[in-house]
Amino acid sequence: MGFLDGKVALVTGGGSGIGRAVVDLYVREGAKVGILEISPEKARDLQEKLPRDVVVVTQGDATSMRDNERAVADVTDAFGSLTTLVCAVGVFDYFTEIPQLPKDKISEAFDQLFAVNVKSNLLSVKAALDQLIENRGQVILTISNAGFYAGGGGPLYVSSKFAVRGLVTELAYELSPHVRVNGVAPGGTITDLRGIPALANEGQSLKDVPDIEGLIKGINPLGVVAQPDDHSWAYAFLAAKERAPAVTGTIIHSDGGLGVRGMTRMAGLEP
Repeated sequence: MGFLDGKVALVTGGGSGIGRAVVDLYVREGAKVGILEISPEKARDLQEKLPRDVVVVTQGDATSMRDNERAVADVTDAFGSLTTLVCAVGVFDYFTEIPQLPKDKISEAFDQLFAVNVKSNLLSVKAALDQLIENRGQVILTISNAGFYAGGGGPLYVSSKFAVRGLVTELAYELSPHVRVNGVAPGGTITDLRGIPALANEGQSLKDVPDIEGLIKGINPLGVVAQPDDHSWAYAFLAAKERAPAVTGTIIHSDGGLGVRGMTRMAGLEP
């Protein structure tokens, strides 16, 4: 018997990174899964590698209401219902601080990054809402350590993740008692997270950042360099209504203990 038997999930951004790790775990634990993935190549890979009797893939853009509605229709047509929405799409500003932000690119960069990191969550929730209410389901949004602490990106990325943190709080309030809304805040994780065209870093990947593993390991008390799989069970717990019936408006920190770094260690001093 799987941990998620009977669940039917839609995972946006399920083609790579944390989203893909969530898809793989949900399938292993007995859920049926729909995936909304913008990359045609990743969508094909999902269709080729995952069993079609438990997975349906919609190639589309999570910043489009129409594509979100197509994804909801595809998963409900295939599996009869939808109980869980996981939003895992995201882009990064690659630590572009305000002095380096070209003034003629700020508006464009803001619109591009917030469309993916914030607006897509609202569109996905709205598209799935009737099913989630009918099935007393759950929403799981992806935040970041950057939704709590400075330095996890530049001002565009950090403010976008604070906004998603706000969405967890407001949506949990608005949708209770019918739908539970929670979030996961991963720490630094080696993924294929991309930049945005306005900042000319669209083709950049976290995997390409020099000494990224050393950077991540050095700033969290556990000294962990997280992989996408390391966060996936947090998403599984929040999807299991029977195991977390009283949990809503909550964010699970999966970041190696960033909140307990302490001032002396941050300064390179030991007591």
